[in-house]
Amino acid sequence: MNAIPTTIEQEFNTIDFGHKSRNDRSKAILKALFANPQESINAACDKWKDAKGAYRFLQNSQVDSDEILSAHRRATIQRIKFQKVVCVAQDTTELDFGNHAPDDVRCLNQAERRGLYDHSSVVFTPEKLCLGVLDVDFFDRSEESLGNAAERKTDPIEDKESFRWLQGYRRCCQLASQCPQTQIVSLADREGDIYDIFVEAEKHECPADFVIRSKQVRSLPEKDEQAGGNTYKKMREEVENSNLVTTRQIELPATAKRAARTATLEIRAIRTKVKPPHARSALPEVTLSVVLVQEVGGPGDGTDLNWLLLSSLPIDDYQDVLRIVDYYVARWPVEMFFRVYKSGCRVEDIMLETKSRLIRALMFYKVVAWRILFVTFLGRECPELPSDVVFSEAEWKSVWKIVEETEPPKSAPELSQFIPMLAQLGGYNRRKHDGPPGMETIWRGTRRMMDFALAWRSFGPPVSAEH
Repeated sequence: MNAIPTTIEQEFNTIDFGHKSRNDRSKAILKALFANPQESINAACDKWKDAKGAYRFLQNSQVDSDEILSAHRRATIQRIKFQKVVCVAQDTTELDFGNHAPDDVRCLNQAERRGLYDHSSVVFTPEKLCLGVLDVDFFDRSEESLGNAAERKTDPIEDKESFRWLQGYRRCCQLASQCPQTQIVSLADREGDIYDIFVEAEKHECPADFVIRSKQVRSLPEKDEQAGGNTYKKMREEVENSNLVTTRQIELPATAKRAARTATLEIRAIRTKVKPPHARSALPEVTLSVVLVQEVGGPGDGTDLNWLLLSSLPIDDYQDVLRIVDYYVARWPVEMFFRVYKSGCRVEDIMLETKSRLIRALMFYKVVAWRILFVTFLGRECPELPSDVVFSEAEWKSVWKIVEETEPPKSAPELSQFIPMLAQLGGYNRRKHDGPPGMETIWRGTRRMMDFALAWRSFGPPVSAEH
């Protein structure tokens, strides 16, 4: 795979704050936070002068928080251009800052809970390799707005929180125009079932495709003669009564609500017109592919899979239908991304005085979380790559020396060999029967690697010029 940065600070090669010192400072901060993602900003910086420089940077009103992410976005787009297909997963998570929230941060879903909602668009390959963060939207709520969702049902989409999903899809369309050789597929779970997205896809000159899990009860344009009155046929009932397209098995990872298992799925699909919801009756009808995925022989404990997927993609044969299911499954790693971001980087522990400073810091941690997830899955998806594609000479050689207790080879080992070594520094046992290392052992190992690499550069043998 091309466009892979050897060091995390290379993500900021195009950053521009209008002053070299601020550009250099941003790279130093990113490097320090990546080396110690679970520490406070103060503890992550080696010296007090570096910590003081980081805090001054975060409070500098001339530092545009979007530019912090924009440099990473530009690098992400370069990686996207080497792919035939990418999936952009939108999702929202809560950041609860408890009793240490900045003074100007407002509410989450309750008046006493203060924090930010983080709505991110994260790019993955269909094989679940994380390529980067495309965009982030932070928002909070006023106390007066809590509990008023029903009253806002007929408001224009631009005035609703759900507008962020439409904005996210529009950014995918922009990405499609920037990367014309790459198919862009926008993914969303039930909260992203926004009718305006379907309308946008049909009228856009350069649309991105989409796969969205249905939440709303949607109707077809045809009247339901059996029900009588002003009742319309229901989309879900139509696909439930359609012929079985195929079956397949997928591996479900363990979650807090279920144990890991192999799920057997029955899959049905139709292509149909859908009428707009009553509150949006001025909008036109749209044509959607509707795919129903139902688990058979499941545990019956409330975790059985039952997905109704809406898509712009064709369903001409069973392979097309399975492709829609596979793309939706490719959304799952966004939850891993948030886990790294919140648990691995401990962003909810950040203590800064204002919302603007906090958001600048969170933008750095977005890039840190990407890098951790990227390295974790790159070793699985591209195991034959030499490790110096991702790691500097000082990094891989110092890890080899510590773990293997022998002189490093002249050529960098493959990622399949190096990633378990790195994870061993973080507590991975590296036994023959063990599965691949997880994110937590890799980010702990990375922290130790950065210290070893610093010592290697300072006290070890000469290191060749690193790119």
